[in-house]
Amino acid sequence: MARTTRATAALKAAGKPFELLEYDYDPDAPSIGLQAAAALGLPPALVFKTLMTMVGDRVCVALLPSDRELSLKALAAVAGGKSAALLSVDAAERISGYHVGGISPFGQKKRLRSFVDSSAQTLPFMVVNGGQRGLQIKLAPTDLIAALAATPAAIAAAP
Repeated sequence: MARTTRATAALKAAGKPFELLEYDYDPDAPSIGLQAAAALGLPPALVFKTLMTMVGDRVCVALLPSDRELSLKALAAVAGGKSAALLSVDAAERISGYHVGGISPFGQKKRLRSFVDSSAQTLPFMVVNGGQRGLQIKLAPTDLIAALAATPAAIAAAP
């Protein structure tokens, strides 16, 4: 597995410290984030999924704990749109430059407006996709927020 991806290169360029975590990716898992958390032996609340969304006419990135669901209504409100929707797999891959299961918030083709669930601010660390299936990045929430210029907001809801 390549340990250098566009995501890791972006974090290095931003000067943010991180740790790489590898796991055996299961393409048949019903939830990629929950499977990653289980494989890494971490609570799902620490392993964040990266969702590609459309808010109004703008593509946005939403980051939330793998055991939670995205509140489209909350995302739309915080992003200043009337509605929000998840992108199709094809659109998410085309816009991010990554394959689903390996979409990282870092190193995407274009810098997109990003929102991270506010629960991240209470964590000692968080884990996000490293830009490749089976590769995760562990870093401080403050570093993720700074590197992405992300907006913390209550965008997660119970499943």
